[in-house]
Amino acid sequence: MIIRENLPLYNLHEMQYAALTPINMLAHASKTMYSHPLSPFSYTNVSRHVAAASELVERVTHRYGKPAFGINSTLMEGKQVAVIEEVVQSRPFCRLLHFRKDTKKVQPKLLLVAPMSGHHATLLRGTVEAMLPFLDVYITDWLDARNVSMIHGEFHLEDYISYTIEFTRKLGPDVHLMAVCQPSVPVMVAAAVMNENSDKGTPRSMTIIGGPIDTRVNPTKVNKLAAEKPLSWFESNVITRVPAMYPGFMRRVYPGFLQLSGFMQLNLDRHITAHVDLFKHLVDGDGDSASAHHKFYDEYLSVCDLPADFYLESIDQVFQRYLLPRGEFIYNGKKVKPSAITETALLTLEGELDDISGVGQTEAAQKICSALPASKRKHHVQKGVGHYGIFNGRKFREHVVPIIVDFVTKHD
Repeated sequence: MIIRENLPLYNLHEMQYAALTPINMLAHASKTMYSHPLSPFSYTNVSRHVAAASELVERVTHRYGKPAFGINSTLMEGKQVAVIEEVVQSRPFCRLLHFRKDTKKVQPKLLLVAPMSGHHATLLRGTVEAMLPFLDVYITDWLDARNVSMIHGEFHLEDYISYTIEFTRKLGPDVHLMAVCQPSVPVMVAAAVMNENSDKGTPRSMTIIGGPIDTRVNPTKVNKLAAEKPLSWFESNVITRVPAMYPGFMRRVYPGFLQLSGFMQLNLDRHITAHVDLFKHLVDGDGDSASAHHKFYDEYLSVCDLPADFYLESIDQVFQRYLLPRGEFIYNGKKVKPSAITETALLTLEGELDDISGVGQTEAAQKICSALPASKRKHHVQKGVGHYGIFNGRKFREHVVPIIVDFVTKHD
């Protein structure tokens, strides 16, 4: 088999960052000179404009590392409770994290299966924070593929499912699953396999949020791109190998910077406007608005690489051949039967304005889990939110979280 890949791509990217480093350092120095309270240059209108422009240049040329969750406490019944982040289990491509609360109160266990889609699991920080007062939260912290040595072998879509089953068993038998976007299909497959095998660790419920269960329904721009291009196009244009300066040297990956570029282009006007607004906030001294911008983009611009096999198999099986809704998904050599899901209750959640997973794609799970009684299923479309708003933000906290907590509690 001929393996096609864009070999120079990653090296060119690294060369670009190296070339921009002096500009980044100069912009940082300029920002400091024209904004520091002890600097004589910082007290004029011109200085505020120079400092604001310098900060924009600094941020655009900055390399964003993996953020920390940084969750140290949560509010339970009006009292602040300490939160300790613990590594429960480590695997070559993932860490299972537990946000252990300093309390004796027993709460339902929730395994939040984070996307392996170019962003770190910290993108779900707001989701974790919203759930912590009510549930005992665990999360899959997928590792950046460029930092995983080749001695650990490749990572496939089937491995993702196996990890999910392994972690679910470890936390079971009284665990509840939650999938946000991309892991919706693997989580459904894991639940189906465990139900069919009468696995003792079978999850009591699964909540699927904005997931591509059946992308034939109301396809978005993202879905159409994935379906229109042949798999060979993706392999030739977006797959490359990790450069020598990383532990995963020579691993085939879909680089995070390419996925970020794609998502930025989908809403380019919105991102440009946000940075123009940041310039205005900095000039006006609006620290709160500037801080909110920093918080969002520090997370959004922090990306990681995906294992090539996992990415290509996801495109092929989920977005091009629609194997799960067609009843043809294969795991461990056997066809997966969503109709075998009888013990795991199902909650599906969609955002009315979702432009990544269109309305109806997640609800499709309700149809293919045909054996579940009405008492074990629920669907909700949240008005006025897009893809990120269905698992983060004010409307998520006020309207969606109570639905999830009520459903999980009911089926615990």
